[in-house]
Amino acid sequence: MAVSVNRKRNLTKVEDTFCEAFEGLFSRFLVTAKDEKWLKRALCQVTALPSTVFGKSEGGIEKMLSEEETPDGRVGAIVQVWVTAVKGSLENLARELGWRIRQGVLVVPTTSVFNAWKSETKIDTMPIIGHCGDGYEFMEEVYGRKMINIPIMMPEFRIERYLGVGRGVMGGNVWFMCRSIDDGLEAGERAVEAIRKVEGVVTPFHVCAAGSKPETKYPEIGPTTNHRFCPTLRGKIPDSMVPENVESIPEIVINGVSLDAVKTAMKAAIDAVMDMDGVIKISAGNYGGKLGKYMIGLRELFL
Repeated sequence: MAVSVNRKRNLTKVEDTFCEAFEGLFSRFLVTAKDEKWLKRALCQVTALPSTVFGKSEGGIEKMLSEEETPDGRVGAIVQVWVTAVKGSLENLARELGWRIRQGVLVVPTTSVFNAWKSETKIDTMPIIGHCGDGYEFMEEVYGRKMINIPIMMPEFRIERYLGVGRGVMGGNVWFMCRSIDDGLEAGERAVEAIRKVEGVVTPFHVCAAGSKPETKYPEIGPTTNHRFCPTLRGKIPDSMVPENVESIPEIVINGVSLDAVKTAMKAAIDAVMDMDGVIKISAGNYGGKLGKYMIGLRELFL
């Protein structure tokens, strides 16, 4: 009973607003390596530089796996790579997967890649990754999987021939309006840590320092800063929406294999920071319905 009363009181921090999210295509796959050092190197590279705002892709680490949880008995992690669901998005996802896996995983010694999403829609990795073997690549069946073996200098790279493709939800988000930069960092890290416990979701930006908006003075460079929510502009612009005493606003962006997964992750993130004194207000990014088809009410997550 005490926990329930606490939560009801703390919900006053949660703004009666919603976030906008939209459809995306994703590939969910498993990366393994000899040990954590090489695995983390590959994970950092394959998920780096979220670029869907430029028509490219973004990625994230869903969860880490032990040796007992992977096909080849080595440490591993589940990775998701996403593109926006628009015309030509399947071809775009295949192209982006080719670049990310070739330049992010294949080049890291001892790594392998396995499919981690069962689907009728699949991407053939032979033309986009396998042919890095320059014709010396070959098929083999190992660990109960049909794998491409690519001869490289360290000395081989294996990847499952087909990677499943799913349709999910991108751009779920929460904002934490905090008293200080340190409070913002702590809130962001708490939220990301809580989200890691949710199946099927990733945070492509981890703790994001720079929210954007659809309209811009410079469309040639893509999305620009969401000026109304920049604490340093409070008092300098007429349309600032930063509350008094707020000095930082970290954003957590969430992609998930389903709408329910994104909602669960958003709730977990809010729960993780609800009782922080340094969090003054909890909000989300919405743009009057201009951005996405899904509108997720923050307070509705707790009904």
